[in-house]
Amino acid sequence: MLFGHNTNVSVGGRTFHVQTEDLGASHALIDTAVYFRGRVLHRRTSHYSDLLPLDPDREQALKLRVDEQHRKVVEELRSGRLKLTVPENEKPPALKAAPSAAPIAAAAPNVLHLDLLNARTWLTGKRALLQIAVRDPNQQAVEGAKVIARVEGAAQPAEYYTETGPMGSGQIEFDMPRLAGQDIALVIECFKGTARGHLRFHLRAKPHVPRPS
Repeated sequence: MLFGHNTNVSVGGRTFHVQTEDLGASHALIDTAVYFRGRVLHRRTSHYSDLLPLDPDREQALKLRVDEQHRKVVEELRSGRLKLTVPENEKPPALKAAPSAAPIAAAAPNVLHLDLLNARTWLTGKRALLQIAVRDPNQQAVEGAKVIARVEGAAQPAEYYTETGPMGSGQIEFDMPRLAGQDIALVIECFKGTARGHLRFHLRAKPHVPRPS
């Protein structure tokens, strides 16, 4: 069983969204993120490998840890102990490169907020691991969203798929393809009914993208 919480917190006329989730026994991580208009301003993680393998008693201990981590972040945010820098000009998240697509107004009802959680660490060697979160305009997790990733500029076009779980998260894992084009980009799209989200990141040949062989 996966545990998690979602809470909206109003501070100084701004509404922040705090999400805490258990990333599963394969990761053994409790992840808390503070969002403002779809952008992650703060992240806190803790390990629970000491509770593995899980049994009913350890699951209860895990639930208490998830509850406590979420409560602490919410309290720190409300009290002002957690200092956040809110950007004056909202931009979509960067992957050490500027996305080519302009941000879409969050108020539009058919827009999904698509976030690449591990934007700085998504590629190890030639292996890509995309940790993705999808939320609606009210910053609520979207379950069952279809997520597609592809690398533009690959010698052989390919697409990689996942579907978000109850906490609005999912991951896509694949080997980076051989590159042949000049305009290399990582494109991630998500769909749920008529709503959709889109991210496009121009990639540098070094150090993130392997050279064509």
